[in-house]
Amino acid sequence: MTHHSNRILTIKSGVELICTADLEPESIRWIWNNWLAAGKFHILAGAPGTGKTTIGLNIAATITRGGQWPDGTKSESGNVLIWSGEDDPQDTLLPRLLAHGADRQRAYFISDVFEHNKPRAFDPSRDIPKLYEKASQINGVRLIVVDPIVNVVSGDSHKNGEVRRALQPLVELGEKLKAVVVGISHFTKGTMGHDPLERVTGSIAFGALARIVLATVKITDPNGNFKRLLVRAKSNYGPDGGGYHYQIEPIELANYPDVFSSQVIWGDPVEGSARELLSTPSEQGTPDERSTLAEAVEFLKALLAIGPVTKKEVDEKAKDAGFKDITLRRAKTFLGVEAVHDGYGKGSVWKWYLPPKLLKDPKDAHLKRVNTFESKEQLSWSLTQIHPPIIEGCKLLDILYHADLVVDYEALKDPKVLSLFAQSLKKSGKIISVDG
Repeated sequence: MTHHSNRILTIKSGVELICTADLEPESIRWIWNNWLAAGKFHILAGAPGTGKTTIGLNIAATITRGGQWPDGTKSESGNVLIWSGEDDPQDTLLPRLLAHGADRQRAYFISDVFEHNKPRAFDPSRDIPKLYEKASQINGVRLIVVDPIVNVVSGDSHKNGEVRRALQPLVELGEKLKAVVVGISHFTKGTMGHDPLERVTGSIAFGALARIVLATVKITDPNGNFKRLLVRAKSNYGPDGGGYHYQIEPIELANYPDVFSSQVIWGDPVEGSARELLSTPSEQGTPDERSTLAEAVEFLKALLAIGPVTKKEVDEKAKDAGFKDITLRRAKTFLGVEAVHDGYGKGSVWKWYLPPKLLKDPKDAHLKRVNTFESKEQLSWSLTQIHPPIIEGCKLLDILYHADLVVDYEALKDPKVLSLFAQSLKKSGKIISVDG
């Protein structure tokens, strides 16, 4: 005799309504009071060279070890997930985590996705559901970092509708895991003085969908001292405005000789509105065009460091980062980037390659020195804090433009060496005196 179950399977359909009488109010759960909210989507944006990724890793390390925030309060400890489309985990991301004292047992890099037993690179624009399946197996995920956040959008990152649809799975991932989600982004060039939310690269939907927006900026005080500032540009749950000074300093990892990295050193709190604090002329660096070129060079080098990229993708990412086409082409020439036609017919594409000497190699001392600082521009800035603006009658920035900063940085700290270098440049006719 066959026995049939009396249980009836009910299939739900239609709109569900939840009566408020069936809910209980809850308070916001803060990982960092008034700065990082559990289960909410955040944006961390700023100009190139301000150390956004380093701050993101400082936050991650603090959470892994239950450390102290800049205001002296203690963080809730937990696991963190990190995805980066720009930096190598072993030579860049891990050293920065260790520089901030991260608990390695609590930090995870989002790597490949396996399909039919074959790996492929994780794609944040389509693999968020798969990430939830894996992350839900790890108890206590408190933070998810996505760098850059624009990679979550497979369509046009300047269209509100497409951005909102693309970000929704990531927003829901944070809600389900009760984790802080931090998406890292750039400021669009030429937007100084605008509303901070309008400055985030891409559609206004990035800043609008985020419940909290944090921003970084470079500032120079009246005495000419160079500092950075983290500002709370928006908060749907508490006060906005105000922030903290910070510096990024090089460090050699104690247990790993010859591995250099960088760490955030927090400073004093500051008060004021976000727009006011972010509208400092110094945030764009020197007005000299070479500053923008240096940023473009670092952008292009990072983009091509792990292999060839199609010209179309290079153009799209350069546009998102705020670089003009002419600046991008100058950076291409500066680096010696090679353009190769790949394929035949309609499916063929142009690809850009870095010359072999610039490809990522952990044994390459050139790249190690760059990783000690955020960029070559930061090396220049460091030297401008040591020396006067005019050397041997020539502009310091003109002198540094011709220097191999990566190789000669330590030597150029010596005023005598810098003076001799300036004299040789003048004799060769590469630079001229300000008055000459």
